[in-house]
Amino acid sequence: MASAFGLTASAQRQLVVQAKKPGAVIQPTMYGIFFEDINFGADGGLYAEMVENRSFEFPDRLMGWNMFGNVQVSQVRPAFDRNPHYVVLGDSGHIEKRTGLENRGFFGMGLKKGLRYDFSVYARLHDAGSKPARIRVELVDSRNTIVGRERITIDSRDWKKYTASVTPSVTEQKGLMRIFLETAEGVDLDHVSLFPSDNWHGLRADLVKDLADLHPGIFRFPGGCIVEGTDLETRYQWKNSVGQVENRPLNENRWNYTFAHRMYPNYFQTYGLGFYEFFILSEEIGAEPLPVVSCGLACQFQNRTEDAHVAVDDLQPYIDDALDLIEFANGDVTTKWGKLRADMGHPQPFNLKQIGVGNEQWGELYPPRLEKFVKAIRAKYPNIKVCGTSGPSADGKDFDYGWQEMKRLKVDLVDEHYYKPPQWFFDNAARYDNYDRKGPKVFAGEYAAHGKGEYNNWEAALSEAAFMTGLERNADIVWQATYAPLFAHVEGWQWKPDLIWFDNLKSARSANWYVQMLYGTNKGTNVLKLTEDGKPVTGAGGLYASAVYDKDAKKCIVKLVNSADQPQKVSVTFKGVKALGAGKCILLKGDMGSQNLVGRPEQIAPVTTSIQADGNVLNTEVPARAFMVVSF
Repeated sequence: MASAFGLTASAQRQLVVQAKKPGAVIQPTMYGIFFEDINFGADGGLYAEMVENRSFEFPDRLMGWNMFGNVQVSQVRPAFDRNPHYVVLGDSGHIEKRTGLENRGFFGMGLKKGLRYDFSVYARLHDAGSKPARIRVELVDSRNTIVGRERITIDSRDWKKYTASVTPSVTEQKGLMRIFLETAEGVDLDHVSLFPSDNWHGLRADLVKDLADLHPGIFRFPGGCIVEGTDLETRYQWKNSVGQVENRPLNENRWNYTFAHRMYPNYFQTYGLGFYEFFILSEEIGAEPLPVVSCGLACQFQNRTEDAHVAVDDLQPYIDDALDLIEFANGDVTTKWGKLRADMGHPQPFNLKQIGVGNEQWGELYPPRLEKFVKAIRAKYPNIKVCGTSGPSADGKDFDYGWQEMKRLKVDLVDEHYYKPPQWFFDNAARYDNYDRKGPKVFAGEYAAHGKGEYNNWEAALSEAAFMTGLERNADIVWQATYAPLFAHVEGWQWKPDLIWFDNLKSARSANWYVQMLYGTNKGTNVLKLTEDGKPVTGAGGLYASAVYDKDAKKCIVKLVNSADQPQKVSVTFKGVKALGAGKCILLKGDMGSQNLVGRPEQIAPVTTSIQADGNVLNTEVPARAFMVVSF
């Protein structure tokens, strides 16, 4: 390619930045994150609960539990009407034979030496007139050694919450929890829970920090395909995910049997991480929330007949769910759903500005359903932006039809998805250069480069960095973009690549994470025109570039990507500026096949150095296969 453009490895590339002519505004939402409960991203992941099937509501009521002695499941006078099942621990009738339960959590329980773990359970005496009963809670390591224990006395005939704290004496990757009945008096137990004390609002603190450090501008939730569900019954219903945590009903996860290579029949959603928690998390990390609701279409990949979906004339309950969600987010405390938000602990509105309707829907089934949502939302909430979708593909007949219909319906944003090989990303840095500027804005809602083995190697990350120069250059039409998927447990993964990998104790930020972070922390406020010979720099000779101005920090930022296997000398002239002085250079590079792993998280990480300009000209060298961010 270099020779085709008359370039050589030693030739200096001459770039020009119009430094005093700020262009299109870059939206605060430009770079963000997308959460889907796949790869055990919620229960067993971001949601810090360590007990699997804590309320005994899995279809196999004791799935995830081992039993000892006299254990039964009951639903007589339950503690929670929407989670009615609980266990009864009774006398085993044998002096040496104990009655109890054992739970190994999600791929084992990660325990940290010296960290307090908070146990809680709803319990009551099983028999009226019983004397107080006692249970023993133990944390056990992988060698079957007890590393922490506490006792709880059950003293009430009515359901009551009991708590205890246990501090393990060792660090353990795959621990477990045991509960033993220590008395002849039996007890009923429900919602058995264990949280690390360093959790943040019920979420794993280290994973929250991984998100916060990206400085995301937008947070799309609760997912893609799980919004639709395997069928309508298992679609994500946000109203089931709010209110008292203990009474949020269980839902089957869309991904439990989907992937034949990685099936998890125990993959369910407890909704402990629900819409309230998503909004709280958005607020904490400074991201604008973007909730997505069902449009009445079940997953179109799995449901090919129209009778699997809601008829257009029967959509009102689904439309009401969308309107009620906006009220939950923004309504004052005198409204039904605004009051619930306040009762949950957040009287102030969440300042929701946009809502997604449907997930990568395609074909003629989608537009008439979306149209009814658009009319209803705009009639009641005219300031809320509506995000539609162009389907699961980056191009083709369905994609073109989707865009045509989104323009007709005048949605505010169109959600595009593309999972492609790295070469596609290298080749498509100019994708948005000629998009229609009069239609809806673009939301690149799901994208990732799938390299060899579909791991998060540097080739994939570098191709995304190159592609994102095109997102940035076209910020007048591209308003937001989110890599997908977000999380993956190293033992519970179903799909790869993923932005953040984790095990029971720690996480690893992928090379792709660092690319996203560098864009998110250097996004600027306005596009600056950057050219070579009067044209955008979109991959000729392996070089990609974009530039922005940050009016708050009063600095120019240039992003340079070199995909070639040789370094490239680059001269950047900042037109309109007399002298730049000293600046900062952040370099990210690696071998194309290298990747960050849990246990080896820093194989690829940015290196920051100072850089000096000569007047208004920066002369530098971009290493082979590298991503560089310079600012003055």
